[in-house]
Amino acid sequence: MPKFVVEADGGSRGNPGPAGYGAVVIDAVTGETLAEAAEYIGIATNNVAEYKGLIAGLKAARTLDPAADVHVRMDSKLVVEQMSGRWKIKHPDMKPLAAEAARILPAGQVRYEWIPREKNKHADRLANEAMDAGKKGKQWEPSRSTAELGARARSAAAPAPQGPPGDAAAGAAKARAALAAASPAVPEQAAPPVGWGSADLGTPATFVLLRHGETVLTPEKRFSGSGGSDPALSAVGRRQADAVATALAARGTIEAVVASPLLRCRETADAVATRLGLEVSVEDGLRETDFGAWEGMTFAEVRERYADDLSAWLASPDVAPTGGGESFASVTTRVAATRDALLGRYAGRTVLVVTHVTPVKTLVRLALGAPPESLFRMELSAASLSAVAYYADGNASLRLLNDTSHLR
Repeated sequence: MPKFVVEADGGSRGNPGPAGYGAVVIDAVTGETLAEAAEYIGIATNNVAEYKGLIAGLKAARTLDPAADVHVRMDSKLVVEQMSGRWKIKHPDMKPLAAEAARILPAGQVRYEWIPREKNKHADRLANEAMDAGKKGKQWEPSRSTAELGARARSAAAPAPQGPPGDAAAGAAKARAALAAASPAVPEQAAPPVGWGSADLGTPATFVLLRHGETVLTPEKRFSGSGGSDPALSAVGRRQADAVATALAARGTIEAVVASPLLRCRETADAVATRLGLEVSVEDGLRETDFGAWEGMTFAEVRERYADDLSAWLASPDVAPTGGGESFASVTTRVAATRDALLGRYAGRTVLVVTHVTPVKTLVRLALGAPPESLFRMELSAASLSAVAYYADGNASLRLLNDTSHLR
C-alpha cells in the first residue's frame, strides 16, 4: 500500500483577514514531492484556512491513490486534536469543515501528528504565496511557486540531509523509514497529554508591548498618528521612559528591542535599550495610524468639523479618517504582517515592542480573536506595558494589559 505524508497549513493576515492555504503530498519513503496545492480564499480566520489546507491535501492524496495510507502533519494543534477525536469541535464554522475532511478518506487510512511551525515550512510557504497572490487580485499558480524549489535548494546545500519529509533529500527520507522500521511502534496512547500545561509547544515568543511615553499632545488627547508632526517626548514622557527602563532592567527578561520609526517611540526605546545594553531595531510596520486631516485635533474638534466622517469611522473598521488617512482594517493588515515577521525572527525569545495605541490594541485584539470594535473598549495609558505570548501551534495568550505600576 502506498504511504503518503500530507503537510498542510493555512493563514490569515488579520484573523479574520485575507486568508489562504497550502498543502503538499510527499512520498513517505523517497521524500519526493508528489503534489502541491494552494489557494487564496478571501476573508477568513486562521483555523478556517488551516482546515481548507487539510481538505486540499487529503483530496490531492486521494487523487493520487485512494487506497494510500496517509500521515497528516500540521502545526495547528487545534486541527490535529479535533481530527484525532481528542478535542470537541464547538465552533460552528469548524464543524462542516471537519466533517468534509473526515469524508475524503476512510478513517483507518489517515493518522494525524502535530509538528512545530519550523517543520512545516513547505506548506507555510505555499499558504503565503496564495495570500500574496490574493493581495494582487490573483490566484496562486503552480508555475510561479518557489516552495518546492526552495525545498530542493535547502536539500542541495545541506552536507547531511535531514528534517521533515518534503524539506529533505530522498536519502534522508529513506534513512528515517529504515529507522522507523527498526524501532518498535509507539502506541497512540503514549503521546504526551494535551491541553493546559502541555509541554510540547516549546518556549513561546513573547512580545512585551510598550506604548511610548507622553508627548505634549498626549495629555490633551489629540489625534497623533503617523501623518502629523511627529512630536518628541515631553519632560514627563522622558521620565516615564526612564521608569520603564528601570523596571525592565530589574526583570532581566528582555532579549531584543524593536520600535516604531516615529520619534516618540524611538526615544522611549532608546532609553530602555541603553539601560539593557541592547540595540534598537526600527520596524516601519509598527507606526501609528495615519489620522489624515484629524492629526493634531481633539475628538471634540473632529466631531465639530467632520461629524459624518467621524460617525462612519466609528461604525466601520474599513472607513478611513478624513483626508486620506488609514482605516483600522489597513492598519490591522500591516500590524499582522509585522507581527508574523517578528515571530519568525524572534521565535522563543522575549522582545520589547515599542509602539503606539492602535498597534498595541490591534495585537491584543488579534490575540484574543476579538472583533474590531474592541479597539474602542481598551484603556491604554502612556508608557504602559502589555504582553502577548505566541505559541508554536499558532495560538496566542494575553499575559498583561495596561500595566502602569512602574510609574507609581
